[in-house]
Amino acid sequence: MSASVDLSGHFLMAMPGMVQGDLAGSVIYVCEHSERGALGLVINRPIDLSLSSLLQKVELGTDETPENDLPVYFGGPVQTDRGFVLHKPVGQYSSSIHLGQRLALTTSRDVLQAVASGQGPEQILVTLGYAGWGAGQLEQELAQNAWLTVEAQESIIFETPPQARYPAAVGLLGIDPAMLTGSAGHA
Repeated sequence: MSASVDLSGHFLMAMPGMVQGDLAGSVIYVCEHSERGALGLVINRPIDLSLSSLLQKVELGTDETPENDLPVYFGGPVQTDRGFVLHKPVGQYSSSIHLGQRLALTTSRDVLQAVASGQGPEQILVTLGYAGWGAGQLEQELAQNAWLTVEAQESIIFETPPQARYPAAVGLLGIDPAMLTGSAGHA
C-alpha cells in the first residue's frame, strides 16, 4: 500500500446520509492519523454538562467563573467515561500529545486541576470520549465518501458557537452545507 494521506490537524465533516449513529452530523478534529489508525474529537456536540459541573464531579470543586461555564462535549463513542482536553497553549502536563506547535491533547488530571485553580490553558475544549479508527478504517470510509476533509482552523474549535461549527467547517471548502445531500444523483 502506498503512503496514505495524514489527516492530523484536519476536520472531518460527516456527509449526510453516509455517516450514521453517534457521528452523524459531526465535525471531528483529527488529533492523530497514522498507518495504525486515527483518533479525533467531535467538536460540535455539547452535552448537558458544564465544565464547572465536571470539575465538581472529579472533586476539583471550583468557583463559578465564566471560563468554567463552558460546555463539555461528546467527543466520540470510545471511552465516554474519560475526559480529553484539547487546548492551547501546549503547557506542561503529564499526559499530553503535542499536536503541532500550538495545540495539545491532554488526558491527565493535572490540566483540569490547572483549570480549576484558574491557571489552565488559555483556550480549551473538553470532551468525554473520542472517535477512533483502526488501521485503514478511516481511509476506507474516505473512499466511500463518508467524510469531507479540510485543514482545521483553531477559531472554529475555540471561538465559533457549537451549532455553527459544521457549516463553518464545510464553508472552508467553499461549499454551502445546504447543498450537501445523502444520496447520489442519477441521470
